[in-house]
Amino acid sequence: MDVLATGLGLVESPRWHDRRLWFSDWTAGRILRIDDAGGLDEVVRHASLPLCFDFLPDGRLLLVSGPERALLTLEEDGSLSRYADLSALSPYGCNDIVVDGRGNAYVNGAGFDFAQGPPPGDRQPGFVAVVRPDGAAAVVADDIAFPNGMAVTADGRTLVVADSYRSQLLGFDIGDDATLSNRRVWAELGGDNPDGICLDADGAAWYADVPHQHCVRVAEGGAVLATVDLDRGGFACMLGDSDLYVVGARWPGAAALATHADWDGRVWRVPAPAAGAGWPGPHL
Repeated sequence: MDVLATGLGLVESPRWHDRRLWFSDWTAGRILRIDDAGGLDEVVRHASLPLCFDFLPDGRLLLVSGPERALLTLEEDGSLSRYADLSALSPYGCNDIVVDGRGNAYVNGAGFDFAQGPPPGDRQPGFVAVVRPDGAAAVVADDIAFPNGMAVTADGRTLVVADSYRSQLLGFDIGDDATLSNRRVWAELGGDNPDGICLDADGAAWYADVPHQHCVRVAEGGAVLATVDLDRGGFACMLGDSDLYVVGARWPGAAALATHADWDGRVWRVPAPAAGAGWPGPHL
């Protein structure tokens, strides 16, 4: 396993785009890209926590802005332009995003103050919403304890969502109108807490796990196929053409999120048994 970069902040949201790995440094408010030699360059600065992003079919970067409670596109001149209003979805903002091949952007949110923790009760306020290409946003799934990473299968028919607090990957059928149905447990993960995820060409999923400091490949149903051990929390993972990229940092716990400084965020690269597939994935 290679260390491509170190000394970063809370690193998240890796994406494989234009033959390079792109990722965000949440605490620095930057989206970066890195080459296979470890060379870094900054794509855009935007102070937001979280700072997740993906790419539209036309190649534009689409990011989730907490302060603006909106989706923003990065334009050719380096400016950020409002793409869709997310303010009606939740007063607590949104978290992760994945854009499918038709340009539908799925975003999610926990529906509670992360520092204070989830509300009591079996039913939880976490949700997934779809933002269609016309900018209209609507909730399409609810009762998710803590929705995190999301991925769309290569045929465009299934959305897989990491529920970190219930230790599951959830599956939903995607309709022609981008709505979700047929909710099911795609994989039970024991006591693991899946964060960022991606899918591969063999139909398996990779998920990163912060408290257990590893990245795990599972088949649909939950059979463990491979494990990559880390020396700090694994926040998310992304497949390129032949390698798995993992981003991680030293996690202090939710209560210390605002004051913690010793993140020492890293980017790792490790050979993978299958290339990336679906979305997010190596499409451009």
